Amino acid sequence: MKNKYSQLIKGLTDKELLFHLYTTQVLLLIVSLLLGIVLFDSLGQFLGLFKWDDPAILMVGLAAGIAVVLADLLLMKILPPDLYDDGGLNEKIFRNRTVPEVAFIALFVAFGEEILFRGVIQTSFGLIVSSVIFALVHYRYLFKWFLFLNIMVLSFFIGFIYLKTENLAVTVTMHFLIDFLLGISICLKKTGKQEGMFNE
Repeated sequence: MKNKYSQLIKGLTDKELLFHLYTTQVLLLIVSLLLGIVLFDSLGQFLGLFKWDDPAILMVGLAAGIAVVLADLLLMKILPPDLYDDGGLNEKIFRNRTVPEVAFIALFVAFGEEILFRGVIQTSFGLIVSSVIFALVHYRYLFKWFLFLNIMVLSFFIGFIYLKTENLAVTVTMHFLIDFLLGISICLKKTGKQEGMFNE
């Protein structure tokens, strides 16, 4: 199953990969909208989950995002590379992107996933349900125990941040920063700049 998945990823063109990525995120937004109509009393109640003037966006979202990325980069340095092998999807998504392209992808994914998993599911059904579903939706990690454990811990951590701040803008910022910085890391690694950056 894992080998078939890796072959499928390798066979996708760049346009096909982006099409699948954006289609998946649009579907998540549609599911969020449909569930939101059922689970929230009004649009105002849902929009109230975002508090854009909250200092926790920077103090918590930014700090937590950077902490996750630093921990991940450290683990990538000290653990065997095969533990982080996701079939090549992340590498294929980010390796030839410009910084604005990485930022757009990271922002699109962060909004889509946080609105559904934290904004709709966690608000309505709790931290455990949202975290488990979040991990399962990242199905490519099911093939690797370490990546699945990694995504479960991350999901609970983001959910915990949302539980404490009660602000979706904080977790969107955190999620964006994680995807953006790790995406940039992949870009630098593929262009040979990352080694120089870490060894200087």
